[in-house]
Amino acid sequence: MGSPGNTQRKCSRAVSRHAQSVSSVSDGKCGTDVLPDLLRAWRAEAGSKMNRGRPLPQKEVADRMCVSERWYRNLETGLRVPLSTEVLERLSQALLLGPDERMALYGYALGGAGGESDEGGGEGPSDFMDELAELASVQTDFPSYLTDRAWNVLDHNAAMAHWFPWVREPAANLMRWALTTATAREQIVDWPRHAGQYLALLRFALVTRPDDENLAALRDTVLDDPVCRGLWDRSPKVLAYRHGHRYELRLPHVSPETITVTSQVLLPAYRQELRYVLLLPTEGSPHGP
Repeated sequence: MGSPGNTQRKCSRAVSRHAQSVSSVSDGKCGTDVLPDLLRAWRAEAGSKMNRGRPLPQKEVADRMCVSERWYRNLETGLRVPLSTEVLERLSQALLLGPDERMALYGYALGGAGGESDEGGGEGPSDFMDELAELASVQTDFPSYLTDRAWNVLDHNAAMAHWFPWVREPAANLMRWALTTATAREQIVDWPRHAGQYLALLRFALVTRPDDENLAALRDTVLDDPVCRGLWDRSPKVLAYRHGHRYELRLPHVSPETITVTSQVLLPAYRQELRYVLLLPTEGSPHGP
């Protein structure tokens, strides 16, 4: 463990390196207010984790990061400030962030989590999409589908259409259906809990893709619903993925009994903004193995 003198010198060097960064902060706001809201919520959670009974003060977070209070205040009020990987790590440690929160923070700073394939070179994008669509529409007893990063349904198989006929509709969107329709609230058992997780997924996407107009439009549609707005304001959680999540469905046109499924989410290596999802009924559940 380093001595107090070494720690002070380390912080002094870090503050010096960031002094110019603070003075060069632009007057423009970030493309979304999601990150500032999250930072305030994370300060509150950090205070709770440390048994403070109140959020960590901005000054303490800044001190723990070895930056000025003004620098941190600018970040939390939505001003654009330089965020190196070193700064991101110190911010993560100062706020005691978990894995999903760290991914959201790094994704925001580095321009999005996951990559998109380049238009040129190698196999053409249309060929790649055709292969993914073929995978999504393969004939199995289990529902499967393919979505983009805004949860627009790009393709699905027959089982998915049988379980969830709404996927056949033009511009079908999983998030919009799950959060805003009466059908989803009836079919998804314990809907409020799962809705909170869907909103956490949406918040993660927004903070890592702050300039994505499709995500912004989806957010506005979802938050126009007063129930979703209440859940959104109540919990500032972020969730990177919902892989392996188990939940129950009421689908009387498929089975008179409740069906328990596990969602398996696969991300194509060269198109990680896409999601291939397979719904697997659990053992002992109707339609299960």
